[in-house]
Amino acid sequence: MDFVKGRQRPEFNEIKDYDEFCKYYWYREELIKICKDLGLKASGSKIELNEVIKAYLSGDKILPEKRRSKRKKATITELTLDTGLIECGFTFGNRFREFFAEQTGVKPFKFNVDMVASAKAVKENGDESFTLGDLLDIYYGKKTYVRYDKSALQWNKFVKDFCADDATKIYDERLKAAASLWRIVRDSKVLPLSRTFLI
Repeated sequence: MDFVKGRQRPEFNEIKDYDEFCKYYWYREELIKICKDLGLKASGSKIELNEVIKAYLSGDKILPEKRRSKRKKATITELTLDTGLIECGFTFGNRFREFFAEQTGVKPFKFNVDMVASAKAVKENGDESFTLGDLLDIYYGKKTYVRYDKSALQWNKFVKDFCADDATKIYDERLKAAASLWRIVRDSKVLPLSRTFLI
């Protein structure tokens, strides 16, 4: 349970508004469960899930997207930079790794996080105009479709560094201590993310 000024975090159904909700720390898994229990959209990053809950507490509902019926995929034998991402049934598998390895000369080729986020968004949006060439431009930083939400990576690095620091062993519940300090670091415009913790 999370605490604010000595008060135990209430159950979600006891929370009256979004301001009160924001006073407490919520893990992504908790947000997913809350959204599922309410019949709301329960996928996406913590930021996206928070937006779903914010809408709900304001009287709006963001419902899960209906799954599109699977159309028979056209078999495309030759991939080019003009091939549509949806048209070719793009995946992060070997066929496409090899294609991008040939384009970039980088072997083994690894998709970067912005490529992954963009490909996911293209599929969710049904954007048939987006091509493999567009994805290559994202790799080179020439184009932006969507950016990967790096806040989860920052939290993961913070927790890893926090737990690796011997000075933090004084806390019985290190994860709770890390979560409390993370809120201060995350919300501060002055404090840098570092391995030096205020204890």
